Amino acid sequence: MRILVIGGSVFLGRAIVEEALRQGHDVTTFNRGRSGEDLPGVTAVRGDREVPADLEALAAGREWDAVVDVCGFTPRVVAASARALSGHASTYAFISSISAVSDWPAERVDESAPRWECSPDAGPDDGDYGVLKAGCERAVEHYFDGNALNIQPGLILGPWENVGRLPAWLRRIAKGGRVLAPGDPGLPMQLIDARDIATFTLDQAAKGVNDRFLLTGPAGNTTFGRWLGDCVEATGSGAELVWVEDRFLLDHGVEPWTELPLWNPVTPGEVGAWDVVTEKAEAAGLRCRPVGETVRDTWDWLKDQDHTALENRLPSWKRHGIAPEKEARILSEWDAR
Repeated sequence: MRILVIGGSVFLGRAIVEEALRQGHDVTTFNRGRSGEDLPGVTAVRGDREVPADLEALAAGREWDAVVDVCGFTPRVVAASARALSGHASTYAFISSISAVSDWPAERVDESAPRWECSPDAGPDDGDYGVLKAGCERAVEHYFDGNALNIQPGLILGPWENVGRLPAWLRRIAKGGRVLAPGDPGLPMQLIDARDIATFTLDQAAKGVNDRFLLTGPAGNTTFGRWLGDCVEATGSGAELVWVEDRFLLDHGVEPWTELPLWNPVTPGEVGAWDVVTEKAEAAGLRCRPVGETVRDTWDWLKDQDHTALENRLPSWKRHGIAPEKEARILSEWDAR
């Protein structure tokens, strides 16, 4: 196929480009050249999707079989891309989020669950992340004359992660010693590798699918304890995981999701967080590698990186992980309870 990737240099976008090249496709990337480096083998077109002249220049004289939009967050911006590329490709694959589903995480959801109400022309101040992602999906469906393939991923991990969740755990566990582990080690989770999303998205685009898919790992494809255990094994640190109850952590001011990434105490409004129905995507061909493989491959990438340089380039990395002195204090108080 001839594929245009809007973005394509960071994490999931990079994984999509890498898989497309591996499959022998002709890949064009469109980005500003600021977030990361394009992979060798692509045709890189520089431009800003929020500048109409740049979109016009991108589309002029070019055609593709599929567009994969990895970096759309504002409906009216995605709408402009969909209009500009309409007639220049058969399929527009938009990488959305499970957060676009209004019943999630309060309920167990599948593709029949409603999306947030949001106009396809909404601006950046017209809703939060999930609401705007729903509007972006509608922008593709409304303004692109062709197949609209909306992909709604759950929690994404893998090499080149730019959010810093798994890297924060790997860096901490690699240091060894007693590691503060949150909540219930038996808590079932659903995690998916960016590379598996890439393969699925490209396969559906090749088939010209016009549909919406929730995309995450199968229910219970790991547990919190097994996932952190995979981190201990991958790093070879021999770290000791010390499991501390949710209530104790909350009482001691630990921030869910950031200080202890992926930890989110289960409440009545969160019962569906790790219980998403994936049958439709699996029937369409989704295959997910073992989470332990994702952890190992991420560590193989991460251990050779300059972490300070990554933190400087990726601000979100600095938001993840608990301060060593706070961790030590909580462990000490947990021991003394």
